[in-house]
Amino acid sequence: MKVICYGVSPLEDPYIKNWALKNDVEVSLIREPLDETTVHLANGYDGISSEGITPVTEKVYEELEKFGIKQLAVRQVGTDNQDLVAAKKHGIKITNVPSYSPRAIAEMGVTQAMFLLRKIGIFEERMDNNNFSFDESTISTEIFNCTVGIIGGGHIGAATAQIYRSLGAKVLLYDPTYNAALEPYVTYASMDEIFHESDIISLHTPLLPSTENMIDKASIAKMDKKPILINVARGGLVVTADLISALKEGKISGAGLDTLADEVDFFEKENAAESDTPDDYKELRSMNNVLITPHIAFFTKLAIKNSMELALNDTKAIVEGKMPKSIVNK
Repeated sequence: MKVICYGVSPLEDPYIKNWALKNDVEVSLIREPLDETTVHLANGYDGISSEGITPVTEKVYEELEKFGIKQLAVRQVGTDNQDLVAAKKHGIKITNVPSYSPRAIAEMGVTQAMFLLRKIGIFEERMDNNNFSFDESTISTEIFNCTVGIIGGGHIGAATAQIYRSLGAKVLLYDPTYNAALEPYVTYASMDEIFHESDIISLHTPLLPSTENMIDKASIAKMDKKPILINVARGGLVVTADLISALKEGKISGAGLDTLADEVDFFEKENAAESDTPDDYKELRSMNNVLITPHIAFFTKLAIKNSMELALNDTKAIVEGKMPKSIVNK
């Protein structure tokens, strides 16, 4: 069996090589992402995996079908960059890794929230100018006195809820699907209740037509407590221009962002061109109450190992005619 992996980071190499050795599978590692210019490299392989960040067009699935490839294993949770309908049309089963390390993403979101809650960005800016003072504008609130609103109660949202609850916070959760196992950690609430009552709002939903732009002028207008907004999910959940306005007007007191709507043009690049760095990123980056990381909440040793192994396990299963753990376009 021969498998090709696209968009592989050098840090991921040893995990893939260990899996290949353990499973007696020949695996080729490609640094470039899977797209129309690189799909030809998959010719002659039995299975394929990609990092899942680069958008995939129908032309790619069409070529994979010609090569006799019947699956594409995405090494992350989100599949919003895949055309699931087109993939199914060409006989390509798309798998993802719905739970490779929920704690990794959850801990990053909580870390960002605590940074912003304690006004560390403001103090850093002051100290850069030899100002070591503190005043009423920089006073903080302990986390156990906060209400945290979580939107999305999947693996990552659940892990986030457990961490905040263990710190003593009151945790509200909105999710259309009820999960009794979360009752010890959360109080189920409506979206409006979360907007009205939360000191911190943390987003953990997939990017769907129903969730796209969920944080906009209308929802921000319902945020009575000038909350901290945390987005470690998908950039498209937030209307960036509306967020910037809310930060300037004090309607949102801070934002922790591991993802941006237009990130694909510059995130993960070592030397991004000035022209590729959008104005909204620059404006957000200049704010002392905003913390941005380049979509690296997942980036822990355990998460990399699990995402690789679970994706390749599904690749092998489909090639061998077995049932994989996770198909997203049944």
